[in-house]
Amino acid sequence: MDISALSDRFGFESLQADYEDGPVTGGYTSDLLSDVMGHAKEGMVLITIQAHKNTVAVASLVGISAILLCNGRPVPDDMLEAAKSEGIAVFRTGKTQFDVSGLLYDETVRGSSVPG
Repeated sequence: MDISALSDRFGFESLQADYEDGPVTGGYTSDLLSDVMGHAKEGMVLITIQAHKNTVAVASLVGISAILLCNGRPVPDDMLEAAKSEGIAVFRTGKTQFDVSGLLYDETVRGSSVPG
């Protein structure tokens, strides 16, 4: 599955669409940015509620392809500007981190056809 499919497949709201599309290799769910730095891998989607520009900085450092903000979090403009500058996609959903993690796990690890 490619990054661009996240919105169509699951109904995630695309907030920052200026990025290079590519495959999603998995997901990493965490709100502790030091944990993300230590364990997330390049090409993953970061599933979080941390809506600020430091999240973008960590995503860029790790090579994360997209940030998915859960629980309908408001997103500040400076975060979106930073993501655009780094070429990182930003999506938002009203779903919980648990629900989104399951959806992406099924899609990327199991390769199933789970409805959005």
